[in-house]
Amino acid sequence: MSTSLPHPPAHALWLPQAIARIEADYHRSADTHLIPLPLPAFAAHGIDLYLKDESTHPTGSLKHRLARSLFLYALCNGWVHEGSTIVEASSGSTAVSEAYFARLLGLPFVAVMPRSTSAEKIALIEFYGGRCHFVDAADQVYDAARAVATQTGGHYMDQFTYAERATDWRGNNNIAESMFTQMQRERHPLPRWIVVGAGTGGTSATIGRYVRFQMYGTGVCVADPAGSVFSQYHRTGDETLTAPGSRIEGIGRPRVEPSFIRTLVNRMEEVADDESIAAMRALSNLLGRRVGPSTGTNFVAMLRLACEMRDRGESGSILSLLCDSGERYLPTYHDEAWVQRVVGDCAAARSRIDALTS
Repeated sequence: MSTSLPHPPAHALWLPQAIARIEADYHRSADTHLIPLPLPAFAAHGIDLYLKDESTHPTGSLKHRLARSLFLYALCNGWVHEGSTIVEASSGSTAVSEAYFARLLGLPFVAVMPRSTSAEKIALIEFYGGRCHFVDAADQVYDAARAVATQTGGHYMDQFTYAERATDWRGNNNIAESMFTQMQRERHPLPRWIVVGAGTGGTSATIGRYVRFQMYGTGVCVADPAGSVFSQYHRTGDETLTAPGSRIEGIGRPRVEPSFIRTLVNRMEEVADDESIAAMRALSNLLGRRVGPSTGTNFVAMLRLACEMRDRGESGSILSLLCDSGERYLPTYHDEAWVQRVVGDCAAARSRIDALTS
């Protein structure tokens, strides 16, 4: 007597097809470049600075990696099915990238975000077929996203909880493995410091775990903008802390996020808004193209670490991320009138940074 297995239901066929689409998209993309920053004030002392250019991803930011990982994590956990509405709480870049992957899979996408999110990011979300749901304050996005997911019968991706879990931190071409591979032929192949900002905390967690797993001596430094809670949480360990929230879009949070793992961070650098904007402008001039404000925040921390190494007579390399393009911020952070109104005068900070970068 012969027996045969029943045909799998249609939804069971959709899952491998969805994963295959994401993997095919990944294989169509090259890795992002590692850009050297030859700054005479430090190079002569044996200190080399680098930026990994995450703006060259298909969706233009570091969050492309996170969105891909979150989709694969949700699919493989059985949380997302054919026709599922994808919902995310995001101030912009994660939502742009998730909208891209939702469109790739033919799924509806809703981004829950503050009304203050830049028009350029909103337009990009809508370009990829997403819909924007606005709230008045950053701390309202969590409950609103859950409510939208419930109303639509969809899935709330919840980047702030799952960012540190969704990425394979041991390797599989994550951002940490890519950085160390690209550094192999440089003057100082093992970085003294890697500097990142924190929105979810997923990137610092991935890099911190990878460094420990590989038994490297590299330190992880998080550049934290004014108004963010992470620095205070790193000092105290108090998960109940809250803060006003950051004015640097994409990094800093008003509450302690589950994906920010303080024990994986060796050092925090608090960065004032005028310093972030001044560094963003200085770096844009150095590269000949505009970068976003969170990259400016990272650059401030890089310069501080480089100064300390120089003063101690140390040599080595410092890596950070070019998080996204400044073209997304032309009416805001790259507009002098907007900066004067929202941040204030950045001239003094710019003078200090220019003295280190000229």
